[in-house]
Amino acid sequence: MAEKHLHSSDPELAGVPSRHSSSERKNDAYMEGAAVLGGEDEAARYGYVSRGLKSRHIQFIALGGTIGTGLFLGIGNAFTHAGPLSILLGYTFTGLAVFGMMQCLGEMATWLPLPGAIPQFCARYVDDALGFAVGWNNWYSAAITLCAEISAASLVIGFWEGAQSVNVAVWISIIWVVIIFLNIFAVSLYGEAEFWFASMKLITIVGLLIMAFIVDLGGNPRHERLGFRYWKNPGAMKEYPPQVHGDLGRFLGLFSTLVNAAFSYGGVEMVAVAAGEAENPRKNIPKAVRRVFWRILFFYVLGSLAIGVLVSSNDKGLLDAQAEGRSDAAASPWVIGIKNAGISVLPSIINAVILTSATSSGNAFLYTGSRYLYALAQNRQAPRIFLTCSKKGVPYYAVAATAIIGGLTYLSVDPNGGAAKAFSWFQNLTTIASLFTWCSICVAYLRFYKALKAQGISRDTLVFKSRFQPYTAWFALIYFAVIIIFSGFAVFIKGNWDVADFIAAYIGIPIFFLLYGGWKIIKRPKVIKPSEADLTTGKAALDAEDEHWQREYKPPVTIIEKIWDWLA
Repeated sequence: MAEKHLHSSDPELAGVPSRHSSSERKNDAYMEGAAVLGGEDEAARYGYVSRGLKSRHIQFIALGGTIGTGLFLGIGNAFTHAGPLSILLGYTFTGLAVFGMMQCLGEMATWLPLPGAIPQFCARYVDDALGFAVGWNNWYSAAITLCAEISAASLVIGFWEGAQSVNVAVWISIIWVVIIFLNIFAVSLYGEAEFWFASMKLITIVGLLIMAFIVDLGGNPRHERLGFRYWKNPGAMKEYPPQVHGDLGRFLGLFSTLVNAAFSYGGVEMVAVAAGEAENPRKNIPKAVRRVFWRILFFYVLGSLAIGVLVSSNDKGLLDAQAEGRSDAAASPWVIGIKNAGISVLPSIINAVILTSATSSGNAFLYTGSRYLYALAQNRQAPRIFLTCSKKGVPYYAVAATAIIGGLTYLSVDPNGGAAKAFSWFQNLTTIASLFTWCSICVAYLRFYKALKAQGISRDTLVFKSRFQPYTAWFALIYFAVIIIFSGFAVFIKGNWDVADFIAAYIGIPIFFLLYGGWKIIKRPKVIKPSEADLTTGKAALDAEDEHWQREYKPPVTIIEKIWDWLA
């Protein structure tokens, strides 16, 4: 529905001419930058990001954010620990909570689509210190995850014969340079790369789901119907840790899948980070957010079900690959299930997709990390130099600062193992960063919800209004908080205590609160009252631009156009 808060006569736009021609529209980024950065001088000095992400880019970024190496590889570890039914339930429950969180984020990002988005929402609606903590926590997490994805991609290449003879550092260098290339020149190049990466992942997972259905019903070289035999032996729900038996053991096994699922869904919020550079965001962002539920259902829920019927959770090949620490197609439950069915042609194809997924994730995390840094600079919580943009609207200092962290990936190839161990510790610090981000989004939404009410803005006037609020936000917040608190439960089981595992599970908590408390002590910001929350800075420029997008939009006419418009 049309939004009632569209006032082109807003004082923020005083003196700005009405734009009806393409030449006048070239000033969009400048005017938006002037409104958001605090004046024309700031916009002239630093420039501003450009809205170069088309609808299909946004839709496939949203799609790619829910399909990663976790679906092809990471899911195997939870599967062997907990069993097929537990993993199906775990991914379903967590998917519902993620969908609830995305509803909250979608409403805020549609109201005010800003680059980086999440730290700015927290700083505007909750507390400046929360914006600082979320922003730096997310930047660090994205930068280190970039390293992890580059490392994973370089190791995956070693699956093919001939690649083992080449030093892994060579593959790291090539992948690192490619990812930087895709991010440094124009946001449209990043969007185009993600569109094609996501397309490959989409085709692969659809093909795997169809194949799993056919194989399960007996359409395999052995003409053997699998059915749900692996749910009966070794069982649908396994006891975890092994020394805990009965219903408690099965419950803890189920809970362990919630943690794994939360990590697998990490990055789903990327679509909101890209909202500040999206064309027609008030049409494209709601469109992407509404489809998150179906993407979660189709890819992760059906994917976990397919794995449960293809392979046993006690499969020797799967257990051996995990024991060896394999990170290529040999450790994928999909590949092992396919091999067991007598089909031998797919491992290289799956390995190529895993390589694509890792490269795509690295590309996405460099993008999001740089935009978090950009958002922090907007909040004056990072050096203002990170606001500097190229003529194409790329914040190149923010991209460079994030990309430089990628050099830590070379630590993973230390032949003596010392640096590699240090690198693994860096990675451990990011394990619950996504959960803190999701909790912060829910907290920001609850304050946004109150701010709208306090300032007399009806939610019925919003372009995108999420359902069942504020209960949806409370459900997601409590769900994610429980996972954070109990993520390391296994170390507290008698005979399972391990200092390294305890630190890996919980080190992220003190880091986050140190960031929050440090800014609180130094700057002493107050918690923002709902009646004083900044709901409007930069909005008038976006509203005027939105009117232009609506005038330009041409609805689809032919069947093909309508199908494409629905898809992308």
